[in-house]
Amino acid sequence: MSVLIIGASVAGVRTAQALRQRGYQERITLLGEERQQPYDKTALSKEVLAADLPGEPPVLLSKQQADELGIELVLGVRALGLDTSRRRVLTDAGEPLPFERLVIATGVTPRTLPGTRELAGVHTLRTADDALALRAELDRGPRVVVIGAGFIGAEFAAAARARGLEVCVVEAQPTPMAHLFGARVGRMLAGLHTVNGVTVEAGTGFARFADDGRGRVAGVVLADGRTSPAELVVVGIGARPATDWLESSGLDLRDGVECDAALRVAGAPGLHAAGDVARRYHPLYGKPLRIEHWTNAGEHADIVAADILGQPEPRTQVPYVWSDQYGRRIQIAGRPGEGRLAGLRGGVEDGELTAVYADEAGRAVGAVVVDDPRAFMSCRKAVTAGADAAGLGLDPVEAG
Repeated sequence: MSVLIIGASVAGVRTAQALRQRGYQERITLLGEERQQPYDKTALSKEVLAADLPGEPPVLLSKQQADELGIELVLGVRALGLDTSRRRVLTDAGEPLPFERLVIATGVTPRTLPGTRELAGVHTLRTADDALALRAELDRGPRVVVIGAGFIGAEFAAAARARGLEVCVVEAQPTPMAHLFGARVGRMLAGLHTVNGVTVEAGTGFARFADDGRGRVAGVVLADGRTSPAELVVVGIGARPATDWLESSGLDLRDGVECDAALRVAGAPGLHAAGDVARRYHPLYGKPLRIEHWTNAGEHADIVAADILGQPEPRTQVPYVWSDQYGRRIQIAGRPGEGRLAGLRGGVEDGELTAVYADEAGRAVGAVVVDDPRAFMSCRKAVTAGADAAGLGLDPVEAG
């Protein structure tokens, strides 16, 4: 029984590899809309933008590796529609692709703002082409405004600042990242920007782009009427699941493709979804979650491969994500937003930071650690085990 995988990033590539590693012998076709060999997107906001590095993202699956594994790579072809009854995928290449088993791994697409596409110098960052275009812009030494203080925006700001450029980060929330980590830790993480010479405009939203009269951006007009000048703007306000091609499929597409714990697509036998596009019922949290993490995509791949082969489901891991900013490494385990800040040690401005979050019973449900691998391993183990957060020996934080 053949497998067709739509999407050639981490989730799609790792699914194909996991199938072979688990002993699958039949045909695997991997379709990707970009023409490049599948590459690691985590490098786009880091190594690809660095002036002292070559500017090429690491390859996830070379042609030689694909040939050795017997994976048919179809690149530069975009999926346009899914016919579940006739079991075929419509593409811009003209000829529909039939399937017996289908894995949807199309990831996410960046959210944009009005005027993003009309002005030169306004960019989003999702593909290698995006990153290379931004690298060329950075080489010209522009003033930079980043809209959005999430990980993509923060990493781009750090890359621009590393080149000595003038950088401003605009964030609508009064405290960046507060919706994920709370106001106290959010302020600490925002401090990474300020101590590295980046201006942070928090608590004021985007109003519109200013142009120079010749079709190029000249700045960002803020909601309070001020203008932050810029020759380069990066919009990093999150992403939405790349499910437009599935609109007529009849699948449940509320915040991604709805799946059960084994990543089987709801109401569609023989279909799985994996990675950022999948809204999976998460066994550890007892509810559907869509998690945009590199490690989550790899975990999904192994779950899908095991299910296709009728093998036991791999053990579910607590979520894990990292971000590299200004030469610092931020690591997050679990889901801090599921609890409250219960323990804290250190601060990012003068060294290492460890923050642990606990539920009402005092069990660790999440942690944020900066530049302390040993502390992170302890926190990750505690979150995995649901251990008492107080046992980590951090300074207690009173509730409220």
